[in-house]
Amino acid sequence: MTNLQNDLFLRACKRQPVERTPIWIMRQAGRYLPEYMAVRQKADFLTMCKTPELATEVTLQPIDLIGVDAAIIFSDILVIPEAMGMHLEMHEGKGPVFPHPIRNEADAKKIKKIDPTGELKYVMDAVALTKKELNRRVPLIGFSGSPWTLLAYMVEGQGSKNFSKAKHLIYNNPRLAHSLLDKIADAAAAYLSAKMDAGVNAVQIFDTWGGLLSQDDFEEFSLNYIRKIISLVKREDVPVIVFAKGVHFYLDKLAESGADVLGLDWTMNIGDVREKVGDKVALQGNMDPTILYADHEKIRREARKILKSFGHGSGHIFNLGHGILPDVRPENLKALVDFVKEESVRYHKKV
Repeated sequence: MTNLQNDLFLRACKRQPVERTPIWIMRQAGRYLPEYMAVRQKADFLTMCKTPELATEVTLQPIDLIGVDAAIIFSDILVIPEAMGMHLEMHEGKGPVFPHPIRNEADAKKIKKIDPTGELKYVMDAVALTKKELNRRVPLIGFSGSPWTLLAYMVEGQGSKNFSKAKHLIYNNPRLAHSLLDKIADAAAAYLSAKMDAGVNAVQIFDTWGGLLSQDDFEEFSLNYIRKIISLVKREDVPVIVFAKGVHFYLDKLAESGADVLGLDWTMNIGDVREKVGDKVALQGNMDPTILYADHEKIRREARKILKSFGHGSGHIFNLGHGILPDVRPENLKALVDFVKEESVRYHKKV
């Protein structure tokens, strides 16, 4: 399938036999690592994203220090709206801010179509450099936000608990919302395809705010556009992962979206989900990120439960149910990774 030294992650994505369950962690290139913070002191977040050498350096850190089975390119989901013409600022303690959010047709007209090899060339350069530095050790994952999650930020202007302004838009001007979602889906698909061309081995679509929508609204304003992206980017040799946080009610439809892998948050039982959809897709997840605050014995107990719940056979990629938290001790993550590597062997036949 590949010439990688470790292709466990890719085989598990395709539900092919593996010797053990692969593990990687969302936000694994992040603030919990002192080595990351050392780089961060030299450059602000967006500068790190836009400097291929720095993005590569922090992408590689969890491979070298923690021993995970896949790298994920260091970037941010909001580079897409920025490339589409929105001014993006990162505020310490507050997160991303769009000072001029989209609230009406006039604002929407300023949104432009992107050429990811132009406006987002720095990401493609980071992918190429990271591939070179990885030297075939593990696969590299690229990612994008889902159209709904990106729209939520673009309309709200910043993070929010309920994204009331984005909800206001979809209920009071659904035509405009759909027009924007369609443009964002095209941009995200072009971006992911360009990353594939640059060398990523898999891609993940993050629908972080999908769980804020009702069932009908999720289908109309999120899932339809996720399906569109997958149909535009699908390639035989590059698995697609969809992670829709908080979306319990549409697991069957997400499993039929064309994705190869379904990411699960920590509020679901992975064994129950496998029973429901596991013959259609591989499953990724799904330890509660806060378990990593516990002692090593508790971490191992919880990891064992998840491995046991999924059970025997391939199609499981161990991960947290959301991103690792910035105040987790790196040695706790290392303990989890080492344990999953050791314990999961019993759930797989010798390959």
